[in-house]
Amino acid sequence: MKAKAFAARLALALVAAGNAASVACAADFDWKKFQGKTVTFLANNNPVAQALLTHKADFEKLTGITLKVDAYQEQQMRQRLVTVMNARSDEVDVFMSLPSREGPQFAAAGWYADLTPMTKGAVAGDYDYAGLSQALLKAGTFDGKLTSMPMNIEGPILYYRTDILKKCGVEPPATIKDIEPAAKKLKACDANITPFVSRGLKPAIAYTFSNMLHNIGGNYIANGKSNLCSAKGKEALETYSGLLRDYGPPGVVNYSFQQISALYRSGRAAMSFESSNELRTVMDGGERLKDTALVPFPAGDAGQVPTAIGWGMAVSAHSKQPEAAWYFVQWATSPEIQKRMALQGIAPPRSAVANDPAYRKWIEEEPVRKQWQAALDVLAAKGSSEVGYPIVANPESREFIGQAVQDLILKQKTVDQACADADKALDVLIAQK
Repeated sequence: MKAKAFAARLALALVAAGNAASVACAADFDWKKFQGKTVTFLANNNPVAQALLTHKADFEKLTGITLKVDAYQEQQMRQRLVTVMNARSDEVDVFMSLPSREGPQFAAAGWYADLTPMTKGAVAGDYDYAGLSQALLKAGTFDGKLTSMPMNIEGPILYYRTDILKKCGVEPPATIKDIEPAAKKLKACDANITPFVSRGLKPAIAYTFSNMLHNIGGNYIANGKSNLCSAKGKEALETYSGLLRDYGPPGVVNYSFQQISALYRSGRAAMSFESSNELRTVMDGGERLKDTALVPFPAGDAGQVPTAIGWGMAVSAHSKQPEAAWYFVQWATSPEIQKRMALQGIAPPRSAVANDPAYRKWIEEEPVRKQWQAALDVLAAKGSSEVGYPIVANPESREFIGQAVQDLILKQKTVDQACADADKALDVLIAQK
């Protein structure tokens, strides 16, 4: 009994010591260590960055660091990054990155600083590294190097106007095969409304198309070869392109998330297949708050295999002040900031934030927010991070997927020609490993 009592006292003492150490760590952490420095952040001007940067002044006040922000639309951001990195320039300290897209390529090029030592070094006591999504951390790790810290979790979902569907006597699509008849009925009911909109811009198409392909039961690669000309691949190509060609807006081949959300928010689209991130843009101001419902993209023959990815915050391997840059990264991906962003419609990559009382209260305030969270739960449970081909040349693979879809939207090729041309080019990329 004495031994057990001693062991119990020892265990309590160790816990107390651990708690004291954590408090000491938090107290000892010096947020002002790099006061007077300037950190340059290359940002994608999307809802994630927009929400984060509403708190920019708080970071500068907390740290004394000046945050210089270079924000561009997504394609321009990547072009800027390539220019800076190829020049081995220190003009950028921190940049946003999609591990599912360019992670293998950027890692192979040596563009990412390894964050692993930083997560074990100067870390604020309340950062809670273990509380971040382990799946997203794994997705951002290449050859044992952690290349970015998760900012959010997201995937494409189907937004639809409850009032328009009701007016036109259309039931919300339950399967992929239900979308075309619904769109056809909506078009006949109200010629002023775009029945269906999704991404038609060539490099952006893979994000939404991949969800449809996987739901239908298709795969990008089979037996080491590109698989777009499989029966399921051709079905996905024809279905996706047909919806945009016959029921999408004029000029849809130029549409990415900005144009899609602007169209939907203005009340000119009945169904929108777009990122869960766009909840913030669509709902900002309240225009669509009361007449929108949303669901994960409808099931196909393979059920629901949603796309689930997340933006990461990376430190440039060429930064001359990686430690100061790390202070910005850990602040931006901290529980407190991710909680604030969650209340702005940016899904948190931390379960603790998702279960926070303030966040749950915000979710319960509007039915559409509850639907959004339910859709995110499906993404987290069933999601695939395969957007485009799972190869180092993933960004290039997306161009060929997009080209095949655009060829069909514009009726420039048959589906057999479009997929064959894409498969031929993609096989070259696959062979490059």
